[in-house]
Amino acid sequence: MIKDDHTPIHIMLADDDEDDRNFFNDAINDLKISNKLTIFKNGKDLMDYLEHPDTNLPDILFLDLNMPCKTGNECLKDIRSNPKFKDISIAIYSTSSSEKDIEETFVGGANIYIKKPNDFSKLKKVLQEVVNLNWQFHTSKLNKDTFFFSI
Repeated sequence: MIKDDHTPIHIMLADDDEDDRNFFNDAINDLKISNKLTIFKNGKDLMDYLEHPDTNLPDILFLDLNMPCKTGNECLKDIRSNPKFKDISIAIYSTSSSEKDIEETFVGGANIYIKKPNDFSKLKKVLQEVVNLNWQFHTSKLNKDTFFFSI
């Protein structure tokens, strides 16, 4: 996400696991990047927020797959079927590394797939890389090899 130094990057995270949300929040804060982080506990709350007419849309959305109320795949489908959300970069952020989940989200229109690291320094490294991606270039060269991101 290439932005000038004064414009905060608007990051959203939808994840039902409180420990994972806290871990993510701590890692983002440790990066010392100008950002606004908005966190949701489930996919339904995320979609209710995104669909509100006055919502400030995120630059990048980190989306867990296995959530109650509305799964990450259901959110991905809803987001990608709505032209209002066409500029949101979506990073699937999941403990799953199953080929089926990777394939489904790739075909469903996610921009990148990240297996959740369980080590804080690895998480910071992943987030630093993903937040600083030139998304326009990345998505224009998207293929299965560049989709799954691992450190």
